[in-house]
Amino acid sequence: MPPTLRGRLAPSPTGAQHVGNARTYLIAWLAARSKGAGVILRMEDIDSPRIKPAAAEQAIDDLRWLGLDWDGDPIVQTTRLARYEAVLDRLKRQDLVYPCICTRSDIAAAASAPHAEHEGPNYPGTCAHRSVADAGTLAAMGRPFAWRFRANESPPFVDEFCGDVWVDRAQSGGDFVVWKSAGSPAYQLAVVVDDAEMGVTEVIRGDDLIPSTPRQILLYQSLGWTPPRFAHVPLVVGEDGRRLAKRHGDTRLAALRDAGVKAESLIGLLAWSCGWLEKPEPITPTELIPLYRLEAIPHRPCMLTPALLRGIGYS
Repeated sequence: MPPTLRGRLAPSPTGAQHVGNARTYLIAWLAARSKGAGVILRMEDIDSPRIKPAAAEQAIDDLRWLGLDWDGDPIVQTTRLARYEAVLDRLKRQDLVYPCICTRSDIAAAASAPHAEHEGPNYPGTCAHRSVADAGTLAAMGRPFAWRFRANESPPFVDEFCGDVWVDRAQSGGDFVVWKSAGSPAYQLAVVVDDAEMGVTEVIRGDDLIPSTPRQILLYQSLGWTPPRFAHVPLVVGEDGRRLAKRHGDTRLAALRDAGVKAESLIGLLAWSCGWLEKPEPITPTELIPLYRLEAIPHRPCMLTPALLRGIGYS
């Protein structure tokens, strides 16, 4: 029998959810529900220093306000640390990771290749000669170290939205951290373990995460797991063409709600931006299910202007 289809919503409570987040969540939710698939809600809260108080509860309120639902209780990453550590141990036994004492400044100083802004400099392989056995020596010396995965290749993949994708190994960062020196899992490891163990088959996310995908595929392959289908969709940007941020005004979902904007009006605006409506008009996510087509979404970034926000009653 074919696997049960399952999508996911995965907000990170490092800040408030905004209109750009809402568009990606809507696409992800529709991609699953239009196929009769389940949807899980996972709170990705392992980046402890950046987590904002009450942001997780606010994200849940925002999703409910939008009219998006999920199956079962929300899943919280920080309750799953033992699972991530168990998988790290598997990678150690396979000699696929090594201890790395390099700091960010060390890597930045050694870097010369261009790199994606959100990924950081390409790792030059300074500690790649180390083995798992060296971890004990470093610990005895009191030297903090992270664990890096040996990314000897950058596998191509077929993106459900973008088509055939290949990211140069230099652009994807080279050997990457799966466990931080602070003793916590890195995003790349946690998201793969979660999606695999939770049976996620459909991953819809922003195209800024394309450079991360080869890394995650390498982890799937090394662990003997089947990767989900990936679809990376364009981000929402401001009039300057840059990713939506505070400089573009207050686009938090909570701010829109407090200003009296109806969720159906925002959903209609987002649906129009995705090519599912001829003009922005109020509609619910459930009403959009028969209209959903991934291929209708424009391949250019979605530009959010003050005029569009005024059109739904927010100024």
